[in-house]
Amino acid sequence: MTIHAVEAAIRARGVEWDIDPTLDRMAGLVDLLGNPQAAYPIIHIAGTNGKSSTARMVEALLRERNLRVGRYTSPEFASMRDRISIDGEPISEERFVEVYEELEPYFGIVDEKFGRLSFFEVLTAMAFAAFADAPVDVAVVETGMGGTWDATNVADGLVAVITPVSLDHTEYLGPDVETIAGEKAGIIKPGSTVILAQQQLPAAEVIVRRAVEVGATVAREGIEFGVLGRELAMGGQLLHLRGLNATYEEVLLKLYGGHQAGNAATALAAVEALSTAAEPLGEELVRQAFAQVTSPGRLEVVRRGPTVLVDASHNPGGMEATVDAIGESFGFTRLIAVLAVMADKDVETMLELLEPVVEEVVVTRNSSPRSMEVDDLADRARGVFGPDRVHESARLDDAIDVAVGLADEGDEYGSGVLITGSVVTAGDARILLKAG
Repeated sequence: MTIHAVEAAIRARGVEWDIDPTLDRMAGLVDLLGNPQAAYPIIHIAGTNGKSSTARMVEALLRERNLRVGRYTSPEFASMRDRISIDGEPISEERFVEVYEELEPYFGIVDEKFGRLSFFEVLTAMAFAAFADAPVDVAVVETGMGGTWDATNVADGLVAVITPVSLDHTEYLGPDVETIAGEKAGIIKPGSTVILAQQQLPAAEVIVRRAVEVGATVAREGIEFGVLGRELAMGGQLLHLRGLNATYEEVLLKLYGGHQAGNAATALAAVEALSTAAEPLGEELVRQAFAQVTSPGRLEVVRRGPTVLVDASHNPGGMEATVDAIGESFGFTRLIAVLAVMADKDVETMLELLEPVVEEVVVTRNSSPRSMEVDDLADRARGVFGPDRVHESARLDDAIDVAVGLADEGDEYGSGVLITGSVVTAGDARILLKAG
């Protein structure tokens, strides 16, 4: 089969957001495959925001320890293969096709016995199998949505990381933070270590209760580990981190915002927790690892003159962190936003968060069929920004051109463009602007 045929076959299994909350199909599949997910220790990451950035930081720390690492994240920016990474690189086209062809007969068996496997279940099984075949020393696995019923939860993570939990996917995960936190906490397994990022109190209570119920150990950001200090640095920030076993001074992170500093502390604690020996990783190792971290589409500078930022924020929690980071790290005198969002998101709150820092907004749509129609988004934007500050563009490339033109009306060195609203929007923009 060709790579295009394989991708088409996987996509034919339905859209990623069509969720059927059961692990029966996935459990049946990995059992047929000999449980590849049990062949290596796993750091399992759930949460509403920060999962992918934290996963990349964990990966960087592990690779700096000369370990072979598999990383499974979602969704992709450009290629389906982006989700499955080994040795810091997406799985090759050839290997992606090989893994699919090796597993395809088993997909058919499960389809008949348990019901048709989903898009995400197939990719998750491929990741587990590819990691076992490599073989990797450690796998860093990000949930797709939720935790308890997520396809990745057939794996037992030695370390369970819960990044900040807030309202998102409420139609699937529940109407309030407590319910959503309970769903995320489903990845916590007996005897594991839980690395708990800063949480709203109701979410923290639910997660800690789950940990106690299953006999897991909990380490909390701000208590057992955390950010002791940080300052702006050229192209990022300089961090002073407290891990579980030591403190680490003058750690350069080339990412912006307090939320990324928190992600760094969480990643550091997760890697320390994976080690059986209570020993520090070493300041130089930590510095070297974090200096190499990138997180595409997370306040990523993709062009200068004017500065163009691509950001994957797609819910109020993410947008709030983005707005705070822009205010802290960029001295924009004029900022134009390009916004394309999914129709099922809390768009009004996202717009309200953007309004104080954005001069004008260009609304458009991204390549997803879930993208909100431009007319609808424009109506909502006018309700927040007023009619004179809202522009419409049917295509993202045209919207970017309009935004750059508007930014150019200001100070050459103080103007910027922020392209945001969705992971898909960020991925589309990165392709259009040839980022990375």
